[in-house]
Amino acid sequence: MRFKAFRAWRPDPAVVAKVASPPYDVVNRAEAAAIGANNPLSFLHIGRADIDLPATVDPYDERVYRRAAQNLKDFISQRVLIQEAGPSIYIYELMMDGRSQVGVVGCVHIDDYANDVIKKHEKTRPDKEDDRTRHVLALNANAEPVFLTYRPRPFIDKAAIAITEMPPLYDFVAEDGVTHRVWRAKDPGFFIDGFRRVDYAYVADGHHRCASAWRAGKDRRVANPVHRGDEEYNWFLAAMFPSNQLRILPYNRVIRDLNGQTVDQVLDRLKGVGTLGPTDSPKPESAGSFGIYLDGKWYRLTVAPAPIDPKDPIAALEATLLQDRILGPILGIGDQRTDKRIDFVGGIRGTAELERRVDSGEMALGVAMFATTLEQLMAVSDAGQVMPPKCTWFEPKLRSGLFVHALD
Repeated sequence: MRFKAFRAWRPDPAVVAKVASPPYDVVNRAEAAAIGANNPLSFLHIGRADIDLPATVDPYDERVYRRAAQNLKDFISQRVLIQEAGPSIYIYELMMDGRSQVGVVGCVHIDDYANDVIKKHEKTRPDKEDDRTRHVLALNANAEPVFLTYRPRPFIDKAAIAITEMPPLYDFVAEDGVTHRVWRAKDPGFFIDGFRRVDYAYVADGHHRCASAWRAGKDRRVANPVHRGDEEYNWFLAAMFPSNQLRILPYNRVIRDLNGQTVDQVLDRLKGVGTLGPTDSPKPESAGSFGIYLDGKWYRLTVAPAPIDPKDPIAALEATLLQDRILGPILGIGDQRTDKRIDFVGGIRGTAELERRVDSGEMALGVAMFATTLEQLMAVSDAGQVMPPKCTWFEPKLRSGLFVHALD
């Protein structure tokens, strides 16, 4: 695959911890506004510029994109962001709970996305694609990196880790306790040549950012009467991490009602699916196992897991097993993408969040899932298929604002 160095706009080291923010799509407007209100340097003022406008303004209003572009200009003019002297490649380490993951940050080509050299596993929503495409074009920049993974390549991975022994450009701990460290690679050419030997990358997190970067690049091509193919808009910002360093947390479920049944009726039907019994350990420890929270009690349900069939890797996913054995036949959930009776809870919130939402009466039943594996993600992508919704929650999240890639 193609990989290149770029002249990053990046924070002054003196303010990097204030600039670095959660990604735009992991906080809602109220959460983003609370962060931004207490921190005028937060990158959320660029990624979620609606927080700087009245709450009545639609998040897709043209004024939001104009404000984002102005805020970026202000960050640059005030030297909150400074531009690298020349094209660079960066090493980015995140450390959470004693676990480290080390990636390489540079730019990947929009045609590699279009031609499935960068493989996908999710459907994208047109409204979210439109939003981020307008955002890229308004800023004339990729404001956040896409999170990509690849099958491990020791010659790349060892070289990246070796660089982490040097003094970093940035070293700070975010408010969630995750440590972020960044280095500039002295030999960008090594990584550029190294990724030429990587056949495919996989979108871990950022399907909408990938799609919007591709669409924005195409728009710029059409608008340029002397397009040559070597322009910066043909590339977009990406952080590349080897799959063996990553961790996927489960994406749990909550169901609003019991489909007209009593608690005892649901429990009886669950017994017909597999082995069901009370448990004090709600987190599943193996494939084919689910934690069921119902009427203030946890149960462990174990069913026979589906083997991974390379011709149908979707069948082996826990989300498919849940849908086919429980959600559809017992609880009447037809399509997890559209049914309003189901909601999703990222694994970082733990099983306590399932208990809270059920005990409050908002929901009737919680399901603790076993996490999707990286092997399953790549198998689905290799088969050109699409996962059911909300199958993967990667943690820790990349911080936004550490790198900005200008399209000119």
